[in-house]
Amino acid sequence: MAIVYLGLGSNLGERQQALVAACAMLHQHPAITVQAVSALYHTAPVGLTEQDWFLNAVAQVQTTLSPQDLLAVTQATEQRVGRVPTVRWGPRVIDIDLLLYDTVQLQTPTLTLPHAALNARRFALIPLLELAPEAQLPSGVRLGDLLAALPDDGGVHLQGPFPAFMNGPRP
Repeated sequence: MAIVYLGLGSNLGERQQALVAACAMLHQHPAITVQAVSALYHTAPVGLTEQDWFLNAVAQVQTTLSPQDLLAVTQATEQRVGRVPTVRWGPRVIDIDLLLYDTVQLQTPTLTLPHAALNARRFALIPLLELAPEAQLPSGVRLGDLLAALPDDGGVHLQGPFPAFMNGPRP
């Protein structure tokens, strides 16, 4: 079983509903257990900045899926929630990124682990550290140290707790 941290984001439509739906769908997968989800954070867009702010969170999941298979499941989940391909870093109903997958280091044309931009993303580091305060990269670098080195640009604001979504038994 691998412990994986997934970055969740939405800036179109019913943002909170999209994040909850994605977590519920992932949790319903027989090879994935959502163990915890951070609080919700209201965050400034990165890359393409002329768009609405995001609602972000990080989910800690346990899985028996390989990194590539988990990526396929997260991409299918994005489609089920309503993501439609647009411009890079553009507005989206849902975005699910694999941030950390145990101590795996991987670089393929479709997947880089740890996430290639994790060290520069306050909106991912803050909720990840909420769940795992002592988390580190496979290299041993502490995520808290990475966060401390980033400037506080005022673009990450605590929104509130993540709504309950794990109601009833899994299929």
